[in-house]
Amino acid sequence: MQWRKVSDQLRPKLPKLAGFLDEAETDVLAYMTFPPQHRTKLHSIERLNGEIKRRTEVIGIFPNEDAIVRLIGAILLEQNDEWAVQRARYMTLETIAPLSDDPTVSLPAIAS
Repeated sequence: MQWRKVSDQLRPKLPKLAGFLDEAETDVLAYMTFPPQHRTKLHSIERLNGEIKRRTEVIGIFPNEDAIVRLIGAILLEQNDEWAVQRARYMTLETIAPLSDDPTVSLPAIAS
């Protein structure tokens, strides 16, 4: 795998960095466990996390927990509205269902 090749190439001169890469491999490549049709859309979630971080850092200190919940809730509602009107749905139940580890989990029957 390419990840390990890079780590092995760095090991002679930068053993500490190679060790970090070895430890981080599972976490960094976790997106590969998602179905291929989801992988291309995962950047949207990362972008959303970045937007939450950016907006909370602008404020700096919140007066109380409710203020944080209101701000983050507003950001999430705004994003939900954007995703709701997209032509291609973000992640459908049909594509998420196979990810369940529980074989008894299934989609609800659709009335005909």
